[in-house]
Amino acid sequence: MGTAYNSRHMATLCSAQIPSLRSGTSYVRKTIDELCINTIRFLAIDAVQRANSGHPGAPMGMAPMAYVLWNRFLKHNPADPKWPNRDRFILSAGHASAMLYALLYLAGYELSLEEIKHFRQWESKTPGHPEYGLTPGVEATTGPLGQGFANGVGMAIAEKMMAQHYNRPGYEIIDHYTYVIVSDGDLMEGVASEAASLAGTLRLGKLIYLYDDNDISIEGHTDITFREDVGKRFEAYGWHVVGPIDGTDPDAIDDAIRQAQAERDRPSLIICKTIIGYGSPSKANTASAHGEPLGEAEVLLTRENLAWPFKEPFTVPPDVLAHFRQARERGKRWQQDWESKLEAYRREYPEAARRLGEDLAGNLPDGWDQDLDDLFSSQEKPISTRAASGLVINAIGSKVHSLTGGSADLAPSTKTIMRDRGQYGPENYAGHNIHFGVREHAMGAIANGMALHGGMIPYTATFLVFYDYMRPPVRLAAMMRVRVIYVFTHDSIGVGEDGPTHQPIEQLVGLRSVPDLVTLRPADAAETAEAWKMALRRRHGPTALVLSRQDLPFLDRSRLASASGVQRGGYVLWEASASPEVILIGTGSEVHVALEAGQILQEKGVPARVVSLPSWELFDAQPQEYRNQILPPEIKARISIEAGTPLGWERYIGLDGLAMGVSRFGSSAPAGTIYERLGLTAKAVAEKALALLGGRD
Repeated sequence: MGTAYNSRHMATLCSAQIPSLRSGTSYVRKTIDELCINTIRFLAIDAVQRANSGHPGAPMGMAPMAYVLWNRFLKHNPADPKWPNRDRFILSAGHASAMLYALLYLAGYELSLEEIKHFRQWESKTPGHPEYGLTPGVEATTGPLGQGFANGVGMAIAEKMMAQHYNRPGYEIIDHYTYVIVSDGDLMEGVASEAASLAGTLRLGKLIYLYDDNDISIEGHTDITFREDVGKRFEAYGWHVVGPIDGTDPDAIDDAIRQAQAERDRPSLIICKTIIGYGSPSKANTASAHGEPLGEAEVLLTRENLAWPFKEPFTVPPDVLAHFRQARERGKRWQQDWESKLEAYRREYPEAARRLGEDLAGNLPDGWDQDLDDLFSSQEKPISTRAASGLVINAIGSKVHSLTGGSADLAPSTKTIMRDRGQYGPENYAGHNIHFGVREHAMGAIANGMALHGGMIPYTATFLVFYDYMRPPVRLAAMMRVRVIYVFTHDSIGVGEDGPTHQPIEQLVGLRSVPDLVTLRPADAAETAEAWKMALRRRHGPTALVLSRQDLPFLDRSRLASASGVQRGGYVLWEASASPEVILIGTGSEVHVALEAGQILQEKGVPARVVSLPSWELFDAQPQEYRNQILPPEIKARISIEAGTPLGWERYIGLDGLAMGVSRFGSSAPAGTIYERLGLTAKAVAEKALALLGGRD
């Protein structure tokens, strides 16, 4: 075990700082480790100070653990941030981003010192919290605490699964660690508890977390909110716990990481006792070091206190840069060795190598969707879209090897089990079905980690009303533009007797409000198949599929438009005349209500057009000409029908239209009764349409 340190010892260390430096040790006599650690600290301090905004305290305390990990253990190649077999590193405590940018620059990633000088500025590559896809080497967008913790679990799940699928004796093609630095705040968040519990259950042995245990949060000492024994808590989860150790001692950190690497059957938590704002005479070990610049005077005192001889900000000693830049040569050798092994692997296992390449590239195999159009060709009986989705998942899963997912303990209800694809776990890490447990929040964040790792297309499933529990990871998936598919079933008051607690009303508008998230609410089995096609083809962004619990009538496509219109977000399903007087717009289960209402109007001599609009986002992305064809501007009489809050429908029905929806919570009753009581029936729609047209009978 690493050397244990109690809080009294750490307080003493804080006040004494580094005796050898205070006694006047010259620059040339400092060890390279001390120089590198202090370089990280001062790059972060200077970046925050110049921006007059940011979080200097965490980088100052975390610098030793980050340095040891990156310099002695992390297997990566700065010249190729996407090398598939690199170790993954996530800074879950994303507010310490200035430290990560310092590491990336020093190690030789495509991030200049000039960018660090523009920390937190417009269009810089150094935003206030790390952003995936913006800064080379950033593995995940972090900052909302706990998300990075759960992302790491997803990456470890992916590594374990791909290794099981593709590694052969002598050919460890997928073989890397996932390292995460987490904070007190991360461990307070519930999502971390959810993810940690699952990680321990799954025995993810190549998952190593370094816990920056500095006892300080924004409001003060963590004793006011956080007194639990974290080590015992994680041991109870099934984790291997190392420490507490002195997080300022590089040798103690080195020893702890080696202990963690030696433990292959459990994830590891290394508890590192650190000092927020380390080196600052006035602000070390205080809450004020967390989220505000030190101030010019305190920066000068900190330089003196740590015997940092450089007055100019952003100074990087040449020998420090040369030491760090050895990462380039190490990374080059690691990747070359791996590529040589991969080439031999291709010769000996050509089919496995081909499939691995497809998975890593995110490609879909030829003909993956060729049977989907015929999947429901003989369908006549009503079928729920959740059941139709289950059939589609299995048809796709038999051909798309990278498709992997599961539910929050709801698979029998969400219909998301893939037959004959195995259950993922310690007995079979090759299984494609993942049991996330009742953990929606962690499920979403873990799926993000799986997608970020690469090599798989993850999906998750729960009831739509429980989207509320996983909003943060859905938002981040959209921000990172990662390929995750969310299956949300039990989508409306059609849930029926379970009552208002389980009947989503406002969740659809919540999904539609997220930029870069595509939401689809299909009306029948054929539209469901098309929705899945769209979700799989969408490589750069998440997709939400919103599906019914109740059976829906079969839409006879021989007399209606093809469901392929789903690909454009909206289409004319049926019309009584080429010159309609009223347009009825529906989604999901309410398309059937609109269709029946249109036929009632036809019988009354009022020509109607019925539009199925399963995706606002896809429809809005179409050319204006197409949108005008579907919703002609000259036709002002429009009604939208959807079993959810009508907020937002004004964009399609205009100021003269009518939005028929549900502006109250539902009720516990049979679905048909609820629809009737709330006025979402074909008869009610037809009556509203006639009234809209001036009271015609």
